[in-house]
Amino acid sequence: MKSISRAWLKVRENTTPIQLIVCAYFGLIIITFALLSLPFFRNPAGVSSPLDTFFMAVSTVSVTGLTTVPINEVYNNYGVVLLEILFQVGGLGVTMLATVGMIFTRRRISLHQRQLIQVDMNQPRLSGTVRLVYSVFGLMMALQLFFGIIFAGYFYLKSDFLNFKEALFEGFYTSITAVTNAGFDITGSSLHPYRHDYLFLFFVIVLIIVGGIGFPVLAELREWFLFRFNTKKSGRFQFSLFVKLAVFFAALFFVLGAVLIFLAELQGKFASQPLSEKVMTALFYSASTRNAGLQLDALTDFRPVTLLLFSLLMFIGASPSSVGGGVRTTTIGILLLYLYSFIRGRKDVNIFGRRIGHDDIQKAVVVVNLSLLLCGLAVLLLAATEKQSLTALIFEVASAFGTTGLSLGITGSLSVVGKIVIIVLMFIGRVGMLYMLMLFISKKEQEANYMYPVEQVIIG
Repeated sequence: MKSISRAWLKVRENTTPIQLIVCAYFGLIIITFALLSLPFFRNPAGVSSPLDTFFMAVSTVSVTGLTTVPINEVYNNYGVVLLEILFQVGGLGVTMLATVGMIFTRRRISLHQRQLIQVDMNQPRLSGTVRLVYSVFGLMMALQLFFGIIFAGYFYLKSDFLNFKEALFEGFYTSITAVTNAGFDITGSSLHPYRHDYLFLFFVIVLIIVGGIGFPVLAELREWFLFRFNTKKSGRFQFSLFVKLAVFFAALFFVLGAVLIFLAELQGKFASQPLSEKVMTALFYSASTRNAGLQLDALTDFRPVTLLLFSLLMFIGASPSSVGGGVRTTTIGILLLYLYSFIRGRKDVNIFGRRIGHDDIQKAVVVVNLSLLLCGLAVLLLAATEKQSLTALIFEVASAFGTTGLSLGITGSLSVVGKIVIIVLMFIGRVGMLYMLMLFISKKEQEANYMYPVEQVIIG
């Protein structure tokens, strides 16, 4: 035992927190693969190859929602419950659930473990990370419980073929998949039966946004709420720049996406629909494509321009430190602000009375460019190995990288190479492109303490 302990300490000393977190997610995938392979969670007639099971494991841990086999045919009710548990682990994160477990068991949280939390949740400071985890976890669980009961009652009263037990099962599944942005479809029809129930769809949209807005945003909103109703505190509550940017760009992409979807389908799918249905469908897909993966209709009913717009929204994804993936909203937002400042001839990027650091701008540029390169190469590889339309391949790649889970129905027919490509995209989309880059930086590597002379280069 002492030799194992010494070996672990040596590994930890030579490993960065990012490397440990990425390894933890990979280890979770292996555990998930083993669990999903057990006959206890499968239907007797359910058939799934090892590669399809591994695909399902990666999709579950990354809360993507893409599947190569029908869930309701392969897995039984125990398997679906297992998936719901795994959605929590994949969506909320390994370090968050480990921290909550340590809090409940009253175990001491070491400095190293706090550093892992800080890195996994993209926090700029070490202080307050445990409080952040505890408050976000409580809020997410409360939302899933509350809306699970609401949805169960709604399904039971509205449906003529669901008994109370089935309504309760489906209600909690819908609540969990919406909050965790999982998007797995266990019925084969997703939310199609409820496409005209606008109040229900409104609550689903709210849950999708809550799951994808970012954990630090939820924590600061909670602090703001407590501050407002605390009569002993005076002054003004100050939100962080990250929260302001996350909320601003999440709202911007949500509204802009809905408007573009509405306009793109005016002469298409929306041509014969009433205005209320047009607006609700546009709002729903603007939210769902940026990570949830829930759908109201067959995606093949949409025009190619709308499908490409969906692909762009999936590529953008959710906010950092959320249940979602993709290139992230603030990354695209900072890049847009940088382009605007460059066009205006400004050296600094200023917003909300603050200046964004050059390191953050550099990271945004690198992440967006490498993400585009990765997705572009994936499309080229799939185009060489799969007999599908280019639109379907772009859509599939964007869905995997954005951990969204929407598909034009080609996932199950992918070749072995195609499935491996999608597996890699789902994993990178969940972990994040920036973390994948930093994965190869060792703890001993440091920035050089010298600089070369500057020489101008002709650009453009």
